[in-house]
Amino acid sequence: MMEIRGKKIRGKEGEELALRYLRDLGYQILEKNYRRKRKEIDIIALEGKELVFVEVKAGKSKAYGEPELRVDNRKQKNLSEVAQAFLAETEVDYESCRFDVLGVDLSTGKVIHYKGAFVLPAE
Repeated sequence: MMEIRGKKIRGKEGEELALRYLRDLGYQILEKNYRRKRKEIDIIALEGKELVFVEVKAGKSKAYGEPELRVDNRKQKNLSEVAQAFLAETEVDYESCRFDVLGVDLSTGKVIHYKGAFVLPAE
């Protein structure tokens, strides 16, 4: 139980650093922890007219690999489903959208931003 709680605390800390980072870059934050069913997008924001769906991966070491490698095909599919629900439920003025991954090193506070970290395959 302690490991799960510790993971949640690290996740929240990482998301707060990610939010600050995006705001400092001028992003307009639309949603935090946007949920549909049991799936979630950490941050939904606008960068100009581009709608950005952001997955935050935080940790104190790279023992589990680089953040972008931890967003596997299943996670990408889940993010896509939640993004589609968001688009269907809201009226946001945007011209394009993308999926980003923010890797947050909690030991240093450093944020690595992977813009357009993945592209969804055409169905």
